[in-house]
Amino acid sequence: MKGTEADVLGLFVLIGGIFGFFVVLLSSAWILSRRRHKLISPVNKEAWKSALSALSKEPAILKVPVEKVYAATNNLHESNFIGQGTSGNVYKGLFSGNQQVAIKHITKDGGAETFVREVGSLAHIRHPNLVALLGYCESEGECFLIYELCPNGNLSEWLYGNDKVLSWIQRLQIAIGSARGLWFLHTFPGGCIVHRDVKPTNILLGTNFEAKLSDFGLSKVMNLDESCVSSEAKSLTKYGSTAEFADPKLHGEYSAEALELTFELALSCTALKQQRPSIGQIIVKLEDAVDISTRTKASSPDWSSVP
Repeated sequence: MKGTEADVLGLFVLIGGIFGFFVVLLSSAWILSRRRHKLISPVNKEAWKSALSALSKEPAILKVPVEKVYAATNNLHESNFIGQGTSGNVYKGLFSGNQQVAIKHITKDGGAETFVREVGSLAHIRHPNLVALLGYCESEGECFLIYELCPNGNLSEWLYGNDKVLSWIQRLQIAIGSARGLWFLHTFPGGCIVHRDVKPTNILLGTNFEAKLSDFGLSKVMNLDESCVSSEAKSLTKYGSTAEFADPKLHGEYSAEALELTFELALSCTALKQQRPSIGQIIVKLEDAVDISTRTKASSPDWSSVP
């Protein structure tokens, strides 16, 4: 499908993270201009009003008073800071009924375009592999977007953190979930939604480590047959054993056959644009890798119980 190559490549950066190495090196040049207008321009003011109007028409998205936002975050206290998005800081919040949420603080002076993009992408959609927009708050000079809280943080923390480890199968399942989220976005009937910023820090992990794409500040809604990107990928033309690219933190606990399959899949994404696999094909291959890994694990003897 046209217009989705950047997200496909972004997904394979994630798969490359499985091996502890970025197999796909992206060098993307957008044909359409990404020059940002000044936020005080009439165009952006109208877009801002349009975004607020769209939010007000969505019954599932609540308008929250600013006092409640500040109370939930203890006045945006640093102890509640959990990350930084495209347009501002993100804080953990606690609403009545012990509802935990993630609250992104966006100032109109620095994030109106991001606010409009995120609202345009998320206001009308729901999917298990997309972070859910629950509410918003708009007041003089600033606004907030309120999302579901993903308690296991982002994928980057688990891939590159010293004290956190994801199993091989968990990594495959996270890649599958991310691909499913992208597939949903690219085939959305209301217009193809291209994320344009797929990376480990923007893949959040839910209670059961399910992948949830987040931070739609650079997203773009397009016609299904429209293309706005020219992508170039550079591949590894020479490499030795596939095992050289396995994350050392796995300690060899993975299926060699599944690793080979996934590695070849990642390399296939460095082919010419027309020859790269579709996201649907990616999902099928990754599911095959999970099946192989599951069978291998089931057939392996458990020596831990042997005296």
